[in-house]
Amino acid sequence: MPRKCGRPPKSAEPLDAQKKLIDTTVKLIKKYGADSITVRNVCEEAGLSIGTFYHHFQNKDDLLMHFVRETSFDRFVLETPLSDVPGRICELYMHLINRYMNLGEEFMKSFYTTGNKALSAYMGQEDGHYAEGTVMARCEKELDLAKQEGFLNADADSHLLSIDICTIVKGCVFEWALNDGKMDIQTSLHRILDAYLSAERIL
Repeated sequence: MPRKCGRPPKSAEPLDAQKKLIDTTVKLIKKYGADSITVRNVCEEAGLSIGTFYHHFQNKDDLLMHFVRETSFDRFVLETPLSDVPGRICELYMHLINRYMNLGEEFMKSFYTTGNKALSAYMGQEDGHYAEGTVMARCEKELDLAKQEGFLNADADSHLLSIDICTIVKGCVFEWALNDGKMDIQTSLHRILDAYLSAERIL
């Protein structure tokens, strides 16, 4: 078959460019911590241009947000029955925790820092509400549903409970990191949630 005349088409950007940026970020976080991440050092380590970076992410915080917003928690199907409120909430949060743990202990330790503005933004509130699709927003919805079904006191403040539960989860993750990953985070989280929610549970 004869070759076509004219200028050859520009080579397309590699389909795995975004994955390479993400994988490189994981590598740098494990080695230097989330606070050290910059657009420039990610691009240099990945061997990609800054223009390629901005094709996939708005800025550094947008890149780091990938690790917490990759999946909407509205879509998760929970297997724990609604009647077991602590177990159901524990299962919900373990979806997020397991995602981090799969990236390795060093990633977990380095990602959960006070300097990680992306994580703070994700777990923060805007006008007294959690952003849709976040694990905290789903937690609040689960608590509302438990109230409607009579498994929590009708006058329980679902939003306040969700705030406290988020704090409990962060404490468990921090304790896990302090113990070099040797703590059974799921067992501890379930036990603490069970004790915390005992005053609000009907069954």
